[in-house]
Amino acid sequence: MSEEENKPKRTVRMTLDRKFGVSEAPERRPRRNDDDRGSFGDKPFGRDRGDRRFDRDRGDRRFDRGERRFDRDNRDENREGRPFNREERRGGRFDRDRRPRRFGDKPFNRGPRRDGAMNAPVYRQRPEQKEAVDENLDEAALEARAAQIEAVEDAGSTPPWFKRLIACTTEKGREREGKFLGEGVHVVEELVKHHRELVISVYVVEGFENEELIEAINEAEITLHTLNEEQMKRLSSTMTTQGIIAYCNIASKKPVYETSRSVLTLVDAVQDPGNLGTLFRTSLGFNSSGMILGRGTVSPFNPKVVRGSSGTFLRVPFEFDVDLVDQINFLRSKGYTIIATDLHAKQSLRQIPSHKLRKMAFLVGNEGAGTNPYFIELADETVKIPMSSELESLNVAVAHGILSYEAAQIQEELK
Repeated sequence: MSEEENKPKRTVRMTLDRKFGVSEAPERRPRRNDDDRGSFGDKPFGRDRGDRRFDRDRGDRRFDRGERRFDRDNRDENREGRPFNREERRGGRFDRDRRPRRFGDKPFNRGPRRDGAMNAPVYRQRPEQKEAVDENLDEAALEARAAQIEAVEDAGSTPPWFKRLIACTTEKGREREGKFLGEGVHVVEELVKHHRELVISVYVVEGFENEELIEAINEAEITLHTLNEEQMKRLSSTMTTQGIIAYCNIASKKPVYETSRSVLTLVDAVQDPGNLGTLFRTSLGFNSSGMILGRGTVSPFNPKVVRGSSGTFLRVPFEFDVDLVDQINFLRSKGYTIIATDLHAKQSLRQIPSHKLRKMAFLVGNEGAGTNPYFIELADETVKIPMSSELESLNVAVAHGILSYEAAQIQEELK
């Protein structure tokens, strides 16, 4: 054999820290018996790595499962180091997963998902109906009152005609009976004078002294009934009654869309009856062609809406419980310009070209959440009301009044 063949073979290896080194070729190790092999925890993850070789025989490197094992039998003795039971976890980071979930604990929009899309945000939450400050009874109280009276089986104490009247104090009862109540002196005067065909009868409390109104009711040949104080309080939606209520059929007149000039109001989910009643009065005052009440808007036959409009709501043509998406498309086909109110708009109503304002439909929204952004996207124009920067927004009824006044002036100029 040559001298080069007698030299030991040298092998170049790369260590774990990416440094190259030269080591003598190791002798082939004998095959280990199955009995000498350790458990999975004792088996090294890597093979021979030179000087950084994992030594199976070193006890300090070996993962001793026996020493680090969680001892379930002696866990009470280990509580000094970390808590294990549910009581000691109370208030810690493990407690989050065990306490009951509540609305509002987690944000609605948690940022982008792994697929890049955004979690769908909650569009809006309708504001809860606040207790009225003018001593009005809320719908829940009226519902409870009606249910209590309807549950009475003694027909002698609660006659059927009075049950029908009580039913009209609730939304479900009005839909079932097809009737509504108009309460108050001004409301009854309005209904008797302008909507005689809808008034079935009028109920007054004992000792009612408005002789002029009584005479108008008799001249219109409307049946007049007398109630005692307790019965009138049951029908009234206020704590202090005015002593007179009209019982009427539900009816409305639809707007006329085939006109050369027109101003309409699209109402998106206005829930306050007083605001809706004011919208009706404003529309009547500025010669509006009508109102379209979208789904989610309070019923126009709600007693508080009737009283808020002073009974004039029936003189304004309107449709209610309407799908506003379909209605917007319909109005656009009739030549209307859909104008939405938006805080981020760049123009006022006067800055829109005049040829677009011959037929316009305003879109006003909910008191707390505002107008649905999707409806704003469908609008042809967006407008803002110029005002001081100290105030962010106006009440929906106030904003509608300002726009109605400007629209009436524009309509006069276009004649």
